[in-house]
Amino acid sequence: MRRYLAVGLDAYLCLLAVGLLVRSCLASGGTGRAIALLVVQLTVLSFANQVLLTMAVRASAGKLIMGVRVIRLPDAGRPGFRRLVLRWLYGLLWLPLQPWRRLRDPAASDGAPERPAGRPAEPYEDLAGVRQVRHSDLRHYRAAVRGRTD
Repeated sequence: MRRYLAVGLDAYLCLLAVGLLVRSCLASGGTGRAIALLVVQLTVLSFANQVLLTMAVRASAGKLIMGVRVIRLPDAGRPGFRRLVLRWLYGLLWLPLQPWRRLRDPAASDGAPERPAGRPAEPYEDLAGVRQVRHSDLRHYRAAVRGRTD
């Protein structure tokens, strides 16, 4: 549930920030230009939150608030730039199309989630090889690993 709340917070914070910038976009000219500026700003803010902030502190703004961290599999290390960009693109482009695909082809909906071939069916794994975990669980894991190596 924390993951879903974190995603909701991320979306809310990004839309709030863009909403605050609407006035400057509307003053820029025509409606088409304002919409284009809003889409660019929303994309840049989303990238900064999901990729750059996650690289710096292992979590986006919503995940920080909810106490969730993003780790690389299988060693629980920091995910790299490439993995985070893939994860961001997956969330931005592929996930929003899933309801549309289900509506267009209800016969293909057998209850199993859509995923590319060859990927594991674990519910908490992203396609980019990263996982979201609670910050407290990550601290306990690191303490256990340190205790084992000492």
